Amino acid sequence: MQTNGSLPQHNGEVSDSTSLAIPNGNSEGAINGDLGDKPAPQRTLSNSDMDIIRLIGQHLRGLGLNHTVNELIAESGCMLEHPSAAQFRTHIMDGEWNKAEEDLESLRVLVDKTDSILEMRFLILEQKYLEYLEDGRVLEALHCLRHELTPLKYNTERVHELSTFMMCSSPDELHEMSDWSGKGQTTRQKLIEKIQGFLPASVMLPPRRLVSLLSQAVELQKARCPYHNTRFSSSLDDVSLLHDHVCSREQFPCQTVQMINDHCDDVWFLRFSPDGTMLATGSKDGSLIVWDVDKVTGTVKHKRTFDNPSYGVSYIAWSPDCSFIIACGPDDCSELWLWNVVTGELKVKMSQSPEDSLTSAAWHSDGRKFVTGGVRGQFYQCDLDGNVLDSWEGVRVQCLSCQTDGKLVYAADTHFRIRGYNFDELIDCPIIQETHPIMSFTQNDTGRLCLLNIASQGVHLWDLKDRVLVRKFQGVSQGTYAIHSCFGGLNQDFVASGSEDHKVYIWHIRREMPIAILEGHTRTVNCVHWNPAVPSMLASASDDGTTACYFQVIAFSSKSNDTTLLWHMDTFNKNSIDSGRSTPV
Repeated sequence: MQTNGSLPQHNGEVSDSTSLAIPNGNSEGAINGDLGDKPAPQRTLSNSDMDIIRLIGQHLRGLGLNHTVNELIAESGCMLEHPSAAQFRTHIMDGEWNKAEEDLESLRVLVDKTDSILEMRFLILEQKYLEYLEDGRVLEALHCLRHELTPLKYNTERVHELSTFMMCSSPDELHEMSDWSGKGQTTRQKLIEKIQGFLPASVMLPPRRLVSLLSQAVELQKARCPYHNTRFSSSLDDVSLLHDHVCSREQFPCQTVQMINDHCDDVWFLRFSPDGTMLATGSKDGSLIVWDVDKVTGTVKHKRTFDNPSYGVSYIAWSPDCSFIIACGPDDCSELWLWNVVTGELKVKMSQSPEDSLTSAAWHSDGRKFVTGGVRGQFYQCDLDGNVLDSWEGVRVQCLSCQTDGKLVYAADTHFRIRGYNFDELIDCPIIQETHPIMSFTQNDTGRLCLLNIASQGVHLWDLKDRVLVRKFQGVSQGTYAIHSCFGGLNQDFVASGSEDHKVYIWHIRREMPIAILEGHTRTVNCVHWNPAVPSMLASASDDGTTACYFQVIAFSSKSNDTTLLWHMDTFNKNSIDSGRSTPV
């Protein structure tokens, strides 16, 4: 950002004597005669008008269009900054440090906190000291350090650090040691931007304020766009400011690109690995299949099949490092399997008692322990060898989740509630209470929001920190089956769930009504999961024996038994999307 030369500036919001509008007649006195005797017309400007003019002027000045800024000031009668602030800026950019310190005194009455003057003086002297050192003016630098910086008695630790720079033998060594780019307009401009943080915007505008406001507007438009699921650069150069941001339904694809047929019975559960490179699917047929994911094309290919002839696979949990995977069975299953995904070996087959019911599991964040339990009252904490480290009696577990603190475990139970359990301290606490059975739940990446599939109620969104019900998503058919929903998409702005009406429902997290309803399954859709590393890929599983993956946002199964469908944006059916439904190819 460049200065306006000899042009003093003010904003007119401090007192009547510093009015934003230039008086009638000659404007020479207001702008030091830079524009000659050209009179400024009388104008009536609102506060918002004056703010806009100041923002435009600041942006133009940053582009070096100083003559244009002078014309804007003369014609509008609106100054950009307080005269003392403009003078202060000029002195800093010119390296006139003594004058800049004197300017601080005139700014003192305009600063809300008196301590801010001390901090600003310290920043100015720090720049002055470093420039002296770079110029080889060691005595002046030493004088600044001893007689100007030290007496301030501010940030003593930084003063001690500055003193060590006296030992630098060259400017390059000084730059490297101090992490300072050197004397010049760049570092002086950075100094001004730091100082602007201490001054009211009415005195000196925050740096690049117009760009900041435009960036906020674009981000707000993205947040309000129900179909936005594309990563954009934060730079304004990559978007158009001439129209509002909007993603159309045509950019929300629902068509297949691949069909797979490996499972031969109901597909109960599926889950992407934490790194998004693999997809695991579990079926009533007793098989757990792991697929490799191509993140570019959104397709998958068979990697390995783990067979379990005794029970079906109704729940899957990946270890944080994707090395291991846990498979749990239905309610009558008393066993848990822990497989090494890399080698394909069964590491642990855990069973404490034939009376157990191990139907759910969750990993601690360190990947060295996991918890498991079931509706018959078993609740264990185990190591990688399947040894039970701790147990909690009498908790009829419906679903589990471990918190990132490595201590607290959330468990949904048969009393329609979620409670927190600390195995180390043997304490528990209430978190959520519902009025109907909680069939399943999942948390978002922050751990603050939680999705609950409630029997006869549908999908509920809870805030775990404030312990309040945020939203009830409409449309889904939820009875007594265990249906698993998920967060997903860019910034986890979407929610997806299966349904007993054979459909997949997609909502924006801020809207109760679905933004897409996908048809294709012929029986209950048991589980959906969004790829955590690919915002454009979602998978679902159904009792019709199918599993499906959709690329470029959404995925679900087809009508044919024993098939998997992959969906891609490039082959969407416009009519089906306009109706909010999908049609397999």
